[in-house]
Amino acid sequence: MRAVIVYVHGLWQRGSESILLRHRLARDLNADAAAFSYPSVAADTTTNARALAKYLTALSADTLHLVGHSLGGLVILKAFELDASLRERLPPGRVVLMGSPLRGSRTALKLARLPFGRQIMGLGVGEELLAPRVRDRERRWDGSRDVGVIAGDLGIGFGRLVGPLGGPSDGTILVGETQLDGAADRVVLRVSHTGMLFSAAVAKQAAAFLSTGRFGRP
Repeated sequence: MRAVIVYVHGLWQRGSESILLRHRLARDLNADAAAFSYPSVAADTTTNARALAKYLTALSADTLHLVGHSLGGLVILKAFELDASLRERLPPGRVVLMGSPLRGSRTALKLARLPFGRQIMGLGVGEELLAPRVRDRERRWDGSRDVGVIAGDLGIGFGRLVGPLGGPSDGTILVGETQLDGAADRVVLRVSHTGMLFSAAVAKQAAAFLSTGRFGRP
């Protein structure tokens, strides 16, 4: 029985930054762990989500788990939103979203007001976080696959450079922006946005959810 974990990176990343996280998850779940790389700035989320779906359906696995960091979490959800048949075509498994802006991003809105801000963030952020029709809706998961959400409340990170965020955050994404209606479980840890990728506590919680459908509590 082959278990595979696929990590989907966030904005301005390529996937290699997740090597420690993937190692820990692979060890704890006795699974293979891979990173899906996509052009987070040059392509929109719809394009990247379709590429992810194609990548996933080509994998040979008995169990297939997904882990998305930041924008990567939106790419994962978008893949299922665009292609309902993925629910039947993919092997069973669970999803963990880490620091994903599921209810918008105050940081993205602030940065978009600065010169070249929209260009720096690119098409994916523009589609998912800046377009009013998307920004003003509440995202809801249909429950076809267990989804767990990890948020951070160590407010050290890029978001602080564009001004106060107005609430507990991981330094980039507000804790409240990580809420997802329909998620099976959610936990808030003392980590920063980028620090999630290197945190043993985050890896432990992610492994617990992928194994059981629930987070162990700190």
